[in-house]
Amino acid sequence: MNILHDHIALHTWTLDSTPFAEVLRIARATGYNAVELRHADFMRCRQAGMTEQSIERTVRDANIKVAVVGTENGVLYDSGDELKRLLGSLRYVSEKAVALGCDVIMMPPGQMAAGGAALAAENLKTCADITAGYGLKLALEFNSRHPTVNTLEASLELIDAVNMKNCGLLVDTYHLHRSGGGVANIQNVPVDRIVTVQFSDVPPGPPSSSPVAIDRLPPGKGVVPFAEIFRTLMAMSYKGYMSYEAPNPEQWNRPADVVALEGLESVRAFLKQAEQRQ
Repeated sequence: MNILHDHIALHTWTLDSTPFAEVLRIARATGYNAVELRHADFMRCRQAGMTEQSIERTVRDANIKVAVVGTENGVLYDSGDELKRLLGSLRYVSEKAVALGCDVIMMPPGQMAAGGAALAAENLKTCADITAGYGLKLALEFNSRHPTVNTLEASLELIDAVNMKNCGLLVDTYHLHRSGGGVANIQNVPVDRIVTVQFSDVPPGPPSSSPVAIDRLPPGKGVVPFAEIFRTLMAMSYKGYMSYEAPNPEQWNRPADVVALEGLESVRAFLKQAEQRQ
């Protein structure tokens, strides 16, 4: 059995309407190997009056690995006081990652701003330096709705400009398909540049009008060729985690344990198909 069967994580955004501690419990109870946490999860806990120690204890008591921690959106293109604040957020989640035994920080591209690619590369280098200081890897996500960092190749161009060993790529199957990419794009990436993977399916037809991509589906409910993608990752000997990130208001109205189990069972089925086709 390929190692990816044991490297499946539940992204907390998938169960966004469910309390944090319950998400952790459901992830373990349904059989996930790990969870992917967000900066927003920690902020919600703090707003609820939890101390930093109690937040960390809640995660540890869930007895499930933390595969990835996400930093706050926006750092790539900001400057001045806002950049300082966001870098403080990056240090905060890096400290949380170290405390929870996680070695990967993911960073979304944020909003485009004056300064363009040069500013983005400079800020990404700063973020890579910070995370390297904590012994962590930094995974840059591309977003199909972003003005510039909207393809796998565009994110790799920034990563190459930074040229740091701890800075690599987050491959998201939703954004890969929405950007017109596919298996061939993944095959062109050295496997050591892929830090982590997120997966969800894409509904047929044009994207929703929502400013964020919350029309995501469980694997097999849309048009993404998961068996081919997983077969490619296996052939490349990818050994990182794959997080089920499928935010969707329709899913949030369903029982959270049912949603989590559906995603896990569907990805396991596609992993078996991928092995059979190798």
